[in-house]
Amino acid sequence: MAKNPPIGDGHRIGAVRGRSQTYNPQNGRWVKRDSETGKFMDQKADNRPFKGVRKEK
Repeated sequence: MAKNPPIGDGHRIGAVRGRSQTYNPQNGRWVKRDSETGKFMDQKADNRPFKGVRKEK
C-alpha cells in the first residue's frame, strides 16, 4: 500500500480546494482563480497546467 511519509515536509496530498484553472488561448497560458470570488490569482510561466487544481470547462 502507498504511503506519504514524512509528515510535515511541506508537500500537499490531494487536490487544492477552492481554486480552479482555465486556459487563456490569447497567450497560451493557464490561469488560476479563486472559486469564491472569481478573481484571477496566478498565471503559469510555462504552457503546462497547474498540478492538483481542477480545470474549468
